[in-house]
Amino acid sequence: MKAVVLAGGYATRLWPITKHRPKMFLPVGDSTVIDQIFAELEADDRVDEVFVSTNERFAEDFRDHLADSEFDKPTLTVEDTTEEDEKFGVVGALAQLFDRENVTEDTLVIAGDNLISFAVSDFLDFFEAKESPTLAAYDVGSRERAKSYGLVELDGDEVVDFQEKPDDPRSTLVSIACYAFTAETIPLLDEYLESGNNPDEPGWFVQWLQQRDSVYAYAFDEAWFDIGTPESYLEAVGWKLDGENQIADSATVENTTVGENVHVMPNAELLNSSVNNSIVFPSATIQDCDIRDSIIDEKTRVENMDLAGALIGAHTQILNGD
Repeated sequence: MKAVVLAGGYATRLWPITKHRPKMFLPVGDSTVIDQIFAELEADDRVDEVFVSTNERFAEDFRDHLADSEFDKPTLTVEDTTEEDEKFGVVGALAQLFDRENVTEDTLVIAGDNLISFAVSDFLDFFEAKESPTLAAYDVGSRERAKSYGLVELDGDEVVDFQEKPDDPRSTLVSIACYAFTAETIPLLDEYLESGNNPDEPGWFVQWLQQRDSVYAYAFDEAWFDIGTPESYLEAVGWKLDGENQIADSATVENTTVGENVHVMPNAELLNSSVNNSIVFPSATIQDCDIRDSIIDEKTRVENMDLAGALIGAHTQILNGD
């Protein structure tokens, strides 16, 4: 079977830290989210090729990343877009990819910014047992939060109703961006689009498909993070670190209190400060500061500041002389 890793978003809600890097390359623990997905797909013998779908703006970044990686299966496939408002929508881009790469086999489709707690191999085992289109489902625990996703209603493991971004959710079980489609399902993407249906979120296609075919849900517990906002990125790192800290050997930490869930990357400096639940990128300097729930990008200097919930871009200087 094939796999498609969706990596074509521009992550505008994470700017400025994603203005010049794909959000899939943001570190989470010892790796990145997308590399964790690549590692699982590399290890599963059922998957013989992995298509990495991205946009023209980040294509070179992905070429370099894949060239430097240890993975053999990924192949880059590029959308003809450079800006958010040029995007085809995920379903439209997926249909174009299947046509461009001549994909006609069973196919796993997974978002490259999804941090998931289940093994992809377990999801594929479930899909093979059902021999039908399958999605991964997670209980987000909040009806307000469920409004932002595709709502799933089940009878056992079978999806009996699917509503994309409902105004009044009846439950909190939602579909995440992890799908397995049978070879027979793939041609239906063109039928769906030619009928004038929504080309954006895959959930709209699943809602349409569920009324025509049996669709099953692989429900999982523990954790799922859709890394699209600073808050969700910090939560994902916090879950991965589990209250511990990750401080690079080359980082300098002097006269500084380091709280929980702090990731300090190579050559960063923390001097006379307090840092908690924050991410400090390479070669950043924090001096005489109190930093909480913040992301400080590379080669940035922050002095004599009290920051909470801050998102500071690269090569920035914030110096409070008072």
